[in-house]
Amino acid sequence: MPQTRTIQPAILLLDDGTVFQGKAFGKIGTAAGELAFNTGMTGYQEVFTDPSYKGQVLIMNNCYIGNYGTKSDDVESSTVKISGLIAKNIAYNYSRKMADESLEKFLADNNLVAIYDVDTRALVSHIRSKGAMNCIISSEILDVDQLKAELAKVPSMEGLALSQEVSTKEAYTVGDPEAAIRIAVMDNGVKRNMLKCLSEKGAYLKVFPTDTKFEVTEEFKPNAYFISNGPGDPAPLKYAIDTVKQILAAEKPLFGICLGHQLLALAHDIPTYKMHHGHRGLNHPVKNLQTGLCEITTQNHGFAVDAKAVEANPNVEVTHINLNDNTVEGIRIKNKPAFSVQYHPESTPGPHDSRYLFDDFFTMIKANMK
Repeated sequence: MPQTRTIQPAILLLDDGTVFQGKAFGKIGTAAGELAFNTGMTGYQEVFTDPSYKGQVLIMNNCYIGNYGTKSDDVESSTVKISGLIAKNIAYNYSRKMADESLEKFLADNNLVAIYDVDTRALVSHIRSKGAMNCIISSEILDVDQLKAELAKVPSMEGLALSQEVSTKEAYTVGDPEAAIRIAVMDNGVKRNMLKCLSEKGAYLKVFPTDTKFEVTEEFKPNAYFISNGPGDPAPLKYAIDTVKQILAAEKPLFGICLGHQLLALAHDIPTYKMHHGHRGLNHPVKNLQTGLCEITTQNHGFAVDAKAVEANPNVEVTHINLNDNTVEGIRIKNKPAFSVQYHPESTPGPHDSRYLFDDFFTMIKANMK
């Protein structure tokens, strides 16, 4: 006999007063945050567990979510990090034989509030026109006026420091302790596959809490530093910016990804700004200005580096640009062994066009060890 399900109504309310009616999925409750959309056709489990999504209610553009279930290995952190989920259609059943459980159970186990049967194409079009904004989902409060009062309490993403909420609380190691290369990882919300990409290349890693002092990380005797991705606005992270400055002063090789890229810019007094609606998905074209080649990239960021300020700084060079809007996607410090990119070369699933950046990092480390 087919399982009987009780479908409960749910409401999505946007900060500008727009209301979408839908149906509840996952945990029955209320969730709020900044509205964001991901253009990827697959990889929903990796996306949901990406720490960079902390504080965001996510729209998945693919018309069906959950059709291949979930698997314990397909995660980028130990828990779901998005605040809520919005979808067009949810698959209760899944076809992948190696999957551990359904998306429905995965979301319920992680206490995630979700809404489906929403016209996501119309919703994404609205965001692309009006810009990113806060929203609230509820399957327990169906009164719009009451939801408006709750939504008014949600802070803006601009000025919000979130890295400490997703960073490790205690330092830990990854890889072979006998490896010739030792890398200190500053965890602002690091994805597991970043650590895998670094350790598989023969590095021994020590992952430090985001606010660890430079003097403490140096006790590990690292040959280089990796500055990870993370959520929120980079500008308030004064402690992290100061750490990057100390790494640069020590002439240690440095590679930054996403938030790490923004922190490297801020360490050179290059400001960041909140984007209209951000870049999130598996299909963003980026041009490498050093080779002239284009790469298809995975991205997840709502803040960007000021291009004019980079051009005005004689010590910083733009290495990559986004071909959709010409935003800065990579920089290199001319007088230091340091570089960064805004996008995610470690992405899994997603294109592997940018994995060469890890090779470049290790080449830089080895040259600095001679």
